[in-house]
Amino acid sequence: MKLGKLIERIKPLKVVGKNIDEVEVTSVCADSRKVGEGALFIATVGTAVDGHSFIAGCIDNGAVAIVCQKLPSDLSDKCTYVQVADSSEALGLIASAWYGYPSESLTLVGVTGTNGKTTIATLLYKMFLYFGHKAGLLSTVCNYVNLEAVPSTHTTPDPLSLQKLLADMVEAGCEYAFMEVSSHSADQKRIAGIQFDGGIFTNITRDHLDYHKTFDNYIKAKQSFFTSLPKNAFALTNVDDKNGLVMTQCSKANVKTYSVRQIADYKAKIVCDSFEGMELEISNKSVFTQFVGRFNASNLLAVYGACRLLGKEEQETLVALSTMVPVNGRFEAITSPSGYVSIVDYAHTPDALMNVISTINEVKNGDSRLITIVGCGGNRDKGKRPIMAQEAVKASDIVMITSDNPRNEEPMDIINDMLAGLNTEQQKSVMVNPDREQAIKTVMMMAQKGDVVLVAGKGHEDYQEIKGVKHHFDDHEVIRKYMR
Repeated sequence: MKLGKLIERIKPLKVVGKNIDEVEVTSVCADSRKVGEGALFIATVGTAVDGHSFIAGCIDNGAVAIVCQKLPSDLSDKCTYVQVADSSEALGLIASAWYGYPSESLTLVGVTGTNGKTTIATLLYKMFLYFGHKAGLLSTVCNYVNLEAVPSTHTTPDPLSLQKLLADMVEAGCEYAFMEVSSHSADQKRIAGIQFDGGIFTNITRDHLDYHKTFDNYIKAKQSFFTSLPKNAFALTNVDDKNGLVMTQCSKANVKTYSVRQIADYKAKIVCDSFEGMELEISNKSVFTQFVGRFNASNLLAVYGACRLLGKEEQETLVALSTMVPVNGRFEAITSPSGYVSIVDYAHTPDALMNVISTINEVKNGDSRLITIVGCGGNRDKGKRPIMAQEAVKASDIVMITSDNPRNEEPMDIINDMLAGLNTEQQKSVMVNPDREQAIKTVMMMAQKGDVVLVAGKGHEDYQEIKGVKHHFDDHEVIRKYMR
């Protein structure tokens, strides 16, 4: 593809070198290690590495064009330089052009928020398959190009991988696509060049402050997604969250609201709740679902509202909702032969943990105990560690603190950060075991008929990351092993 075609939607500050309509580009790279003959290299400024320091090496390896924010002092006559204000944004736009602007051939809906993104995006994908459409999914758990699974490494992939997946969806005949939009991807412009037809806001609570530094920055990153939506898109926001309308206050899109607590465009009420599922009343009609808890009622309502905004009729949407099952690792109930229930949930923020614990306490029998196993990830926001311990102790009968993904930190250092949130008496009553399998085994041996065991934090993950190495570890497998 000609360089001029690739940058036609970008406003360069300066172009140095050959005529952009004469430069033939054979590949587009943001990773200097992948640059070969005929490549266009886009030098982005990352959180750890500045791509500008690799420009000279890329030219030596055959790059014919460079997109950058800062022009090198020593310019090569072998290369054409395109200077831009923001090379991260340029990367998204160029990636989109390289793959033929695939999002413009799809009806694409993005889901953002701290909790609920995976559930809502996955259910929308499954709903539209149920309706008879070909659809795609971009999520934390797994990506899907219609029915073909593509392993997921990030909530939102890098721009080139993202555009390639969207292009694959178009080629496979997909009409719809649903994707999780992380705060990192919005802040890093990974979604630049994508045309969204709708956006959904779930909620926002403390998370990722190791990256965003302040909660206000975190809010602004999420908000930027809705501000970028075009006029003909919809913005569906949860007004049960105090920041629900803050998200959409600068949006040009058609703003609609949903709520399980107050007046909104889409409203739901929980009629009854159990570990087998709950009955909801949506638009004055009753529907039984296999989901549990108020937070899931909110998630299902967002799915319902999005389906209606995408043109689906009320009755067919409610019927489809009744067929849906929980997403892997999101409030999954496993019943033991001896009569206690284990819940596997991805809750890894204080708010998510609080929601899951409160839901269990609302549903379980009054005499039953709640035993909670919880940990925190290493090399992430340390400030939430004591809060996670507080939330666990506050409403659980027994708490076991263990490892999550310690990454490059010592497991006991993480655990001690969590224990710092508890007073002396609380610390005495909490069990500690940094070995997650042994922690689960201990609790399984303690559980009695009627008890509920919550294994929080890892959900769908089938690994544990220790010292940079991912070891196979699946909470589901360990629970079933010791249930026997």
